Amino acid sequence: MEPPKFSIAVDSDHKATQFRPFSLSSPHMRAFHLAWLSLFTCFFSTFSIPPLLPIIRQDLNLSPSDVGTAGIAAFAGSIISRLAMGPACDLFGPRLASATLSLATAPILLSSAFISTPLHFILLRFFVGFSLANFVANQFWMSSMFSTSTVGLANGVAAGWANVGSGLTQLVMPIIFSILKTYFNLTQSVSWRTALVVPATFQAMMALMVLAYGQDLPDGTYTNIKKPEKNAKDGAFGVFVNGITNYRGWVLGLTYGFCFGVELTMDNIIAEYFYDRFGVNMETAGVIAASFGFANWVSRPTGGVVSDVLGRRFGVRGRLWGLWVVQTVAGLMCLWLGQVGSVWGSIAVMCCFSFFVQAASGLTFGVVPFVSRRSMGVISGMTGSGGTVGAVVTQLLLFSGSTNFSTQTGISIMGVMMIISTLSLTTIYFPQWGGMLCGPTSDHQVYQLLA
Repeated sequence: MEPPKFSIAVDSDHKATQFRPFSLSSPHMRAFHLAWLSLFTCFFSTFSIPPLLPIIRQDLNLSPSDVGTAGIAAFAGSIISRLAMGPACDLFGPRLASATLSLATAPILLSSAFISTPLHFILLRFFVGFSLANFVANQFWMSSMFSTSTVGLANGVAAGWANVGSGLTQLVMPIIFSILKTYFNLTQSVSWRTALVVPATFQAMMALMVLAYGQDLPDGTYTNIKKPEKNAKDGAFGVFVNGITNYRGWVLGLTYGFCFGVELTMDNIIAEYFYDRFGVNMETAGVIAASFGFANWVSRPTGGVVSDVLGRRFGVRGRLWGLWVVQTVAGLMCLWLGQVGSVWGSIAVMCCFSFFVQAASGLTFGVVPFVSRRSMGVISGMTGSGGTVGAVVTQLLLFSGSTNFSTQTGISIMGVMMIISTLSLTTIYFPQWGGMLCGPTSDHQVYQLLA
């Protein structure tokens, strides 16, 4: 008898039916670790700047409007790159697409050594933000390696652990800055610029590891396995059109914009919010902001687990209901956060809010793999881009520095926007599985998952 090809249980497509996060077995779990670590470095790089803003805004003479515009720019860049990343994964595979983007964006952080005006700073954040498109490759890679019974958990843990990078950088970057300034006698201006060498190097190293040790699919590289199977109908244009004409992808993009998009906005403003409103110092504000991102270690994976459990018990309808409930609770928590007037009360509500909003992101990508197998990359890109569009919208409308209301009021309004947008989930319907309010039809051949 031929020995098993894989050290982990797989289905007929050789996708893993088990998830062992502390294993390095190839190719499934090795791909998992490479995917989350690569995306981790991208989050670390993109959000390495906000915790240093008290110093940067003084050094570059940034106005509140400049800071707000730079925050919007960081997300605007990733809208474009996420839309492009979906088709890139469909055509070239997640490994090559992910590593190429990381290697292209890592050197941009080093250009901080030469910036001297608000415009330069805005452009820096814009181009560094492109790296967040690696999220699409991350989720695509997991959906290619894990079966439907575990894909929610795999997607949740891979993205959740990666998102911790946005929290760790809030804690680490002020420390790196202080070390450079205190022990190397560098000026404040030189210290914050030199500190950004760390995330740039980290990101580039992980990209090289993805290229060296990664594998796109259980049976080999994407180009070798996928290209022979493609025909004219499955060309780039056909895959793209098939994805963007599926309304379910647009709805998930909208709801994701007001869970992950809100999370991105909070990553951008939370340290400065505590620094300005409650008068804590930069290091303390960084620790508080880090706790928001650290919750991803358990919250987003929990969302994936809940999605899989509900999926096994109630099917796709259960996954949709779970997403609606969790995201609605997150909206209520966000609304409450803006009303709390004490620092410790704000920290407590912020921690609860972070758990639910991040779990909602995990639940969202528990639904994405069921929308379209053929255009999975496009649907992932649409949903992921929705997250950054939501971040741009909330940052522009509520935290651009030119509004007539306070940051805390903006946070509460953002909670209301979350609650309203989540109602759109009721429109998602799969003929063979049903939707939140309706069961499946008797004739479900009309919807082709593979079409």
